[in-house]
This record gives sequence, structure tokens and C-alpha cells, in this order.
Amino acid sequence: MALHHTINYLELPARELEATKAFFQAVFGWGFVDYGPDYSCFTQAGIDGGFFRSSVNFDTLNGCPLLVLYSNDLNASLEAVKGHGGEISKDIFSFPGGRRFHFRCPSQNEYAVWSE
Repeated sequence: MALHHTINYLELPARELEATKAFFQAVFGWGFVDYGPDYSCFTQAGIDGGFFRSSVNFDTLNGCPLLVLYSNDLNASLEAVKGHGGEISKDIFSFPGGRRFHFRCPSQNEYAVWSE
């Protein structure tokens, strides 16, 4: 049962839908359920959502929200992102409460990964 007035689902654009799915599966272990050629629901991501084929991308330079993932091992996550074709846009840095890095997926969307 969904909780009233909570964030329940997240839909993200993906220029390179197949490459984006392969990247998130390989790096973060997400699963996918396809609904036609232009939409794929992601699973095991901490929130329900999906990627839709789109010619746009999102990043904080354009005022878009930043999706931040959590990692138990920030260095291993950084290496996995790089090893599977992600582009590091901000290397690991400290902030109040932890450390994080920013990256771009194959669709050029910006994400971050943090750890205590």
C-alpha cells in the first residue's frame, strides 16, 4: 500500500535507453522490466521508477534535481562507474556528513554517490 503524499515513483529520461539499463544493472545491480521499446521500469533501486526514451538529459547545471545513491564502499562504486563507461564529473570530495562523487551515465544524466 502506498503511503499518502510520499514520493512513490520516479521517471527519468534516457537518450541511450539500452546502454543506460546495462550500466545501472552492471554498476548498481538494478533490475528492469520493459514496457515496450521506449520505457523500462527499474527495480531494486530503493524507489520505484523507470527510464523513458527521450532526447533530453538532466544535470544540476540546468537546475535539475540531483539523484544521490548510497554506497557502503565509495571507492569501489567510483571504480565500477568508471569501469562500465560512466563519466566522473566531480571526483570524490568531502561534505558535511560524508563524501561523494558525481557522474554521468551513458545518457549523460548526472547522478551522485555518497557514503559516510
